[in-house]
Amino acid sequence: MINFVIITNNKLFIYCITLNKKKMETIINAQVPEFKVQAFQKGEFKTVSNEDIKGKWAIFFFYPADFTFVCPTELVDLAGKYEELKKMGVEVFSVSCDTHFVHKAWYDTSDSIKKINYTMLADPLAVLAKGFGVYKADEGVAYRGTFLVDPEGKIKIAEIQDNSIGRNADELVRKVSAAQFVESHPGEVCPAKWKQGEETLKPSIDLVGKL
Repeated sequence: MINFVIITNNKLFIYCITLNKKKMETIINAQVPEFKVQAFQKGEFKTVSNEDIKGKWAIFFFYPADFTFVCPTELVDLAGKYEELKKMGVEVFSVSCDTHFVHKAWYDTSDSIKKINYTMLADPLAVLAKGFGVYKADEGVAYRGTFLVDPEGKIKIAEIQDNSIGRNADELVRKVSAAQFVESHPGEVCPAKWKQGEETLKPSIDLVGKL
């Protein structure tokens, strides 16, 4: 939030970029916030905390609200990749500022949401949304934020977008695969559009200027 006025547009623009860069630098490789929340999964309520993801890869998939429009299309898209992600050793958590009771009501009334087998976290006090920096206070909802957490509890991927723009689960799976690869292959990096089985890069002085 900017609490002052700068007359020169160029200065204002440069300062905004600095703020955004600082925010992203603090979130990548930061530890996942401590939390303990209620959740809904396949007809049952349960409690989930940061202790449950220790030693595991985990996706936190924030969305604005249940009973909306873009959200169910995203959640069902992600549900279609859930088994693949589980085979990759990844826990999947969708998160909104609804209660676990609202999650159940949505599940009970929507044929689309009944396809979801992953855990739906309830964040009515916005503990997670604020902790991950995606809380939209004027509306009391979360932005569409996607976060990948590694087994050490460090945030490796952080993406936040406007609530009018839906996400792509195929691309998320690709990025998870890349994150897992570089974690297990120190010294290698994944180029644009990299997929499992394709060549990676090994940064070195011999490679400078040759790409």
